Amino acid sequence: MIEIPLLDGPVQISGALELERTTAGLRPRRLPGWARPQLPSDFCDMVVAQPSGVRLEFGTAATRLELDVLITKTRFADAPAVQPAGAFDLVADGTALTRLPVPDGNVLVMDTERGGRLIPGAPSTVRFGPLPAGVKELEIWLPHACQVELIALRADAPVRAPRRPDRPRWVHHGSSISHCGEAAGPLGTWPVVAARLAGADVLNLGLAGNAMVDQFTARTIRDQSADLISLKLGINVVNGDTMRPRTFAPAVHGFLDTVRDGHPRTPMMLISPIACPTAEHRPGPTPSCWANGVLSFRAIGTPAADALTLTVVREILQNIVERRSDPYLHYLDGRELFGETDVADLPDGLHPNAAGYQRMGERFAPFIGLHARTAIIPGQGAAAGARPASS
Repeated sequence: MIEIPLLDGPVQISGALELERTTAGLRPRRLPGWARPQLPSDFCDMVVAQPSGVRLEFGTAATRLELDVLITKTRFADAPAVQPAGAFDLVADGTALTRLPVPDGNVLVMDTERGGRLIPGAPSTVRFGPLPAGVKELEIWLPHACQVELIALRADAPVRAPRRPDRPRWVHHGSSISHCGEAAGPLGTWPVVAARLAGADVLNLGLAGNAMVDQFTARTIRDQSADLISLKLGINVVNGDTMRPRTFAPAVHGFLDTVRDGHPRTPMMLISPIACPTAEHRPGPTPSCWANGVLSFRAIGTPAADALTLTVVREILQNIVERRSDPYLHYLDGRELFGETDVADLPDGLHPNAAGYQRMGERFAPFIGLHARTAIIPGQGAAAGARPASS
């Protein structure tokens, strides 16, 4: 087996904006390093380090691969067991070939208010093969719902840099419903389903519990190259009962202004929350509850004229798009992706299951094609004012 360097070599690690050096190896993170001091909690730090949408890309004739990793799974303090971690998905020449389970390693016991406590574990080796003969373009998609420290990669044939087709780059930000912890594997998250169907290169900034209209996220998106930007906002603000209409609308305007500083004419979609019966007309917070090993969420806020519900959030977001008169800004009601007729696939009352995420991706894919075609007209897309990534 040939040792393949993970840095400064042929392997491209896509979907991560920082590779944090740890005592074990490299931890992909989905926000840049400059944002770390601004993250508000250990919980936010954890979801940034869960590599939803992150993949290793390279070309090779190898038929066997070995990837040494140190996994950190999460167990919430009030949960009876560790959270599902996802899987390793291998793609060859665009076709999904292999799905492998996530080995054990560290366990992070997370209290979302008090912080996390690490129970140390050991590294493992994930082995892929036998793979089809001949030179092929490979993608190793990392598990989307646990942390992964990359230690070493080996192959039984030389590896070269990937030959990536010229695809529109789609930058997406959202909540846990974009992070997609409930998907069976990384290829089942709805942004990846949509990107693969539409032939797009996706950067998934879905941050579970942390789509709070934060400026560090807006500045990150501002500094990325993009042919299409989508922002799915509102559900976490209701879940946490963190804003009122007076503060939410200006915060969204400010978020859009920051993104527009780097993307004055890039097509952008503002997406409202999907259907969630418990919070449609009742404000948050929406705490989690475990009963007989089953997780559920329920809005418990007191209805009030100045409270945010999902119905109010949708009205605000649609009004923002109308008032800004931005020809490159579009509104999409999230219920077009997952509506009232889909709620049977909302088992915990808040998050879709794997089948629900698959449908969301299938339903969003045509929007990528529609708006990305506009984006790549000279002078309208990534070349029109996008800044280089900050360090």
